[in-house]
Amino acid sequence: MVTWRREQAQAYPTVFAGAEMKLRIGMLMVLSALLTSCQTMSKEECAVADWRVIGEQDGAAGYNPQDRFARHVKACTKAGVAADQTLWYQGYQQGLPRYCTPLNGLTVGSQGKSYANVCPIELDAGFREGYDLGRIHHQKKSEISSLESRIRAVEQEIRDDEELIRTAKADPREAYSRIDANRWKIRDMERETGRLQSELRRIEADMDNFRYSNASRS
Repeated sequence: MVTWRREQAQAYPTVFAGAEMKLRIGMLMVLSALLTSCQTMSKEECAVADWRVIGEQDGAAGYNPQDRFARHVKACTKAGVAADQTLWYQGYQQGLPRYCTPLNGLTVGSQGKSYANVCPIELDAGFREGYDLGRIHHQKKSEISSLESRIRAVEQEIRDDEELIRTAKADPREAYSRIDANRWKIRDMERETGRLQSELRRIEADMDNFRYSNASRS
């Protein structure tokens, strides 16, 4: 294979050189996109940054303060701009209470997002109560989704075996045996899905009660 490629490259140097150049350009574009996606701010944003406002936004989003500010520093150093940690942290502390509410904890947990343990002691318990309930909801939905995917996969196996029988490409006895076994699997998984859905409904009722009780306090 290597010899063939070398011979072809010698025979068609322009074609192979062009292909290699396109490959390199493509790799550079992917790398550039990855690096850009890791940056928190652009050069233009760094130049006009209001660090108190940026800190407030980061606090309201619940970012880990050390990691987030370090990323800002890295992004703006490349742009020749010094990040103001004092102003940023003041803003961060102002924004944090908007993140650390019980209802937002419920939202963050139900979306499957992680919690960076940023809430102050007086707000942490309420946030965690909502967050833990939301995480249970997210986990239960993930379990149901996984089971439904498995059911679809086994249903496809049944269709595949039915096609093999129809086209006489398999021993009918073996194929029917697999079909029967798969149908039993589906029944078991459907029962488990039903049980999980019942649990999910109870969790969602708890979430509704949690929203109501916390909305009435605010």
